[in-house]
Amino acid sequence: MNLQPIINVVVVAPEIPHNTGNLIRLCANVGAQLQLVEPLGFRLKDPRLHRASLDYGDIKNIVVHKSINDFFNGLSVDRVYGATIPGNVLYTEPKYQIGDTIIFGSERKGLSQTVVDKLNVENRVEIPMIHGSRSLNLSNAAAVIIYEMWRQISFYGSSSPKQINEKYFS
Repeated sequence: MNLQPIINVVVVAPEIPHNTGNLIRLCANVGAQLQLVEPLGFRLKDPRLHRASLDYGDIKNIVVHKSINDFFNGLSVDRVYGATIPGNVLYTEPKYQIGDTIIFGSERKGLSQTVVDKLNVENRVEIPMIHGSRSLNLSNAAAVIIYEMWRQISFYGSSSPKQINEKYFS
C-alpha cells in the first residue's frame, strides 16, 4: 500500500462547510489527502460539512495546520501548485506527479499574495473563464484541477479496468 497520498489538496482558511464537505468526497474518490489551514470558517463537526461529505469523510483523516507557515515549514515548494487569478500558466500545462500539492484559497479572498509569493512562478495555475467572470465555486475549481492532476498520473489507484495492466499494478 502506498503511504504517500496520490495528490495533496490544501485549502487556506475555508469558509463554507459544504464546499469543504464536497472536497472531502472528492479527495476520498481520487486518493488525495485534504489539508486545511486555519482559521476555518466552521467547526469540523458542522452538520453541513457532514451532509456534503456523506459517508466519505472521516474528519480524523484531514490534516489541519495552525497557519500557512506551519504548512510550508520544511516543505520544498518545487512540487506545490497554487490556484490563482490570474495565474501564470493554465492548470493543464504543468507535468504533475504523484505526491504533488495544489493549494486553494478561501471562497471570498482566494490565495493571499503572501502565499502566492511562496510559490514558483510556473506553479501558479489558473482555470480559463470567459471575459468578465470572476471565479468558480471552490469545490468546482478544485475538481477541475484535481482531476487533471489525476489524469496526468494515469488515474493512479483507480479501479478502472483500463488501469489494471499498468506497470504499477503488477
